[in-house]
Amino acid sequence: MTKRLFALAFLLLAVPLHAQEPAGKFASKEVAPGIYAIYGAGEEFAGGNASVLVGDEHVVLIDDVMVPTAPDFISAVAEIAGKPVDFVINTHVHGDHIGGNAQLAEDGTIVVAHDNLRKRLKDKPGDAGGVAGLPVITFSESVTFHVNGQTAHVFHVPNAHTDGDGVIHFTDLNVIHAGDVLFNGIFPYIDLDQGGSLAGFIDAQEKLIELSDDDTIILSGHGAPVASKASVERDLTALIDCRQRVKALVDAGKSEEEVLAENPLADYHDQYNWSFITTEKMTSTLYRALTSG
Repeated sequence: MTKRLFALAFLLLAVPLHAQEPAGKFASKEVAPGIYAIYGAGEEFAGGNASVLVGDEHVVLIDDVMVPTAPDFISAVAEIAGKPVDFVINTHVHGDHIGGNAQLAEDGTIVVAHDNLRKRLKDKPGDAGGVAGLPVITFSESVTFHVNGQTAHVFHVPNAHTDGDGVIHFTDLNVIHAGDVLFNGIFPYIDLDQGGSLAGFIDAQEKLIELSDDDTIILSGHGAPVASKASVERDLTALIDCRQRVKALVDAGKSEEEVLAENPLADYHDQYNWSFITTEKMTSTLYRALTSG
């Protein structure tokens, strides 16, 4: 899937991605026993990356794409799981990860998310398909699921991508679903207007690395769906260097226009630039993060 396809979701939702084909718009891959990564297939953007834990006891879904593609996505999940979804965990508030909430809830699924996600969604329930899509179980710091013989530790990473991010660590299977605190191999979207922060995003990626070893499977919210400790380290090193490049110009008293003209992230353009978070937009985000407050 090309980088330009990522942009469509942001244009549609003001926010945004990558074997078998369970249903036309989606593909899946079993990354560990009972855990399937689910991601868009074909040339049409379908939503953010998701995953599902399947077993004898319960089906636990992580994220559920956007409202227009939710029916196809839910059909794809049903084909993988063979039974209804018992729980869906939302990793954050953006519409390309929560758009199936209402349909799932109307079918009996329990929606789980961070406190701040529910607070923000109350003001804009349409992103979750309507009021029925609001979480009915919320947490402030963490919550743990004990299902299908597995432990899923869901924990909050403060002020990272947004102010309501949750990361899911399947501790027994050595799998982490990072949501949008990981844009695998592309510039990240740090939503400063919804409580995200540069420092918090870096802290969250450091937490992923701390929890990982060389065998850990890390599932991203966007970019190639399956990542590793090494790929998170790569992206974090790049982000920290980008921060330093922009900070040097900020410390020299440069305005945002002057910083953009310097093009300090040029060395990262070929690998990390994509249609929504372009090199220019990443530079502006870093400038704003470093000069606000």
